[in-house]
Amino acid sequence: MPKTIVTGGAGFIGCNAARRFIEKGHKVVVLDNLSRKGTKDNVEWLRQFGEFEFEKLDIRDEKAMVDLFGRHKDVDQVIHLAGQVAVTTSVLDPREDLEINILGTFNLLEGLRAHSLKPVFLYASTNKVYGGMEEIPVEEKNGRYQYAHLPLGIDESVNLDFHSPYGCSKGAAEQYVRDYWRIYGIPTVGLRQSCIYGLRQLGMEDQGWVAWFIICCVLEREVTIFGDGKQVRDALYVQDLLDGYEAAIANIKKTAGQIYNIGGGPDNMLSLLELIAYLEEFSGRKMNARFDDWRPGDQPVFVSDIRKAREHFGWQPQVSLKQGIERLYNWVVDNREMFQAIHGATAPK
Repeated sequence: MPKTIVTGGAGFIGCNAARRFIEKGHKVVVLDNLSRKGTKDNVEWLRQFGEFEFEKLDIRDEKAMVDLFGRHKDVDQVIHLAGQVAVTTSVLDPREDLEINILGTFNLLEGLRAHSLKPVFLYASTNKVYGGMEEIPVEEKNGRYQYAHLPLGIDESVNLDFHSPYGCSKGAAEQYVRDYWRIYGIPTVGLRQSCIYGLRQLGMEDQGWVAWFIICCVLEREVTIFGDGKQVRDALYVQDLLDGYEAAIANIKKTAGQIYNIGGGPDNMLSLLELIAYLEEFSGRKMNARFDDWRPGDQPVFVSDIRKAREHFGWQPQVSLKQGIERLYNWVVDNREMFQAIHGATAPK
């Protein structure tokens, strides 16, 4: 029976990943420090799907990470999702962002090396490592921004230009992950994720914008659009992401030491204003939106060119934007009381 450690396993993506591997019969170890809202609830939610081991640990604790792998020397794969996840938070506290994302990742890698362990190590990176991409020509067409000459999106050969503390920390950690394959032989793979959304995403203004807009719509809260709302992202449903995790791991002889874009691609892109328009149509009510300044390093467009992932391990998204958004909307409606408790029922005055 394979053993899987999921760091950040009580978070949105983490609890979905833990469930996936529990249901596949893995011995699953969920590691989380439970610092974010909703993580305790996610741990309890997981219990309905089978047995797992929970480790309340902080990846910034070097000794704790060495001890962790001392207890789990039979680990087959590590899904590393723990991290500081918001650009805005990184700007307010860049030191904490660095300590969590760079030092935390380094501690995990060194914990493995301390025991000469070589499980598959999958690292969740981000499209923010590409920075603002000011050199990439962008045009406005039909009320949204788009790349002028890149109809399939940004591929992995585009120069990195981190542009925010969050981009710096995630990008630096990504390079450490890659180098631990080249120098120490730990089979690592990095996935530059783009706009993941889905069930169990509790949504915050500074992270997870698709879920946040849906929550604001259901609770009739005011939503703030940073920028002009014409910026475009490629959105990816969480179950499609997990399919990518499994495929990358299953093909580790090909993917070891590689970095891949993992996003919705050109078939699953939308602007902020388009999401609001769709939610208004779907819900039958007008959303209360206001505009504010652009955020640091915010890209007017980010769409992933996902051909490398398709070519190397046969992955591509299966859930359409309409399907995914409606699933998440209905789940938020079904859990309205929980979201009211977390966020409040109405917009602040």
